[in-house]
Amino acid sequence: MGLYDEKYGTSWSALDQDEATERAYALGVAESFGEYDREEFEAVHDEMDTAYAKSMVELAFREGKNEGREAAPTGDADEEAVWDELVEGEVVTVDEDELPTGGRDGLPEAVDKFGGIEKPDPDEIDATDRPDFLDK
Repeated sequence: MGLYDEKYGTSWSALDQDEATERAYALGVAESFGEYDREEFEAVHDEMDTAYAKSMVELAFREGKNEGREAAPTGDADEEAVWDELVEGEVVTVDEDELPTGGRDGLPEAVDKFGGIEKPDPDEIDATDRPDFLDK
């Protein structure tokens, strides 16, 4: 039983795009260790219903494979340590209130204050209302 089977297992019934992408990345990392499970990858890939989602799964697999190879290029590194670093690494979540605005890494202050980048309220838009003469 490989690292992928221990962490994820293969007895899932349905996957959304995020779960499939995560599994594909993990399969790529496992493949870099020589633990490729072709049937599991094809099942995850086939679970996606759009070409975009399928391409994301393929991309995640390739990214996991490449990062797994880069983390242990000579094979001397402990596979479980590389797995822990790449697959089970710390998940970063960003609170919406803490999104950067202004400064070097955020939106410029002028754009941040500009309300045109937000969706307009349909009740406030007169231009999209039906003309009065058509209501008669």
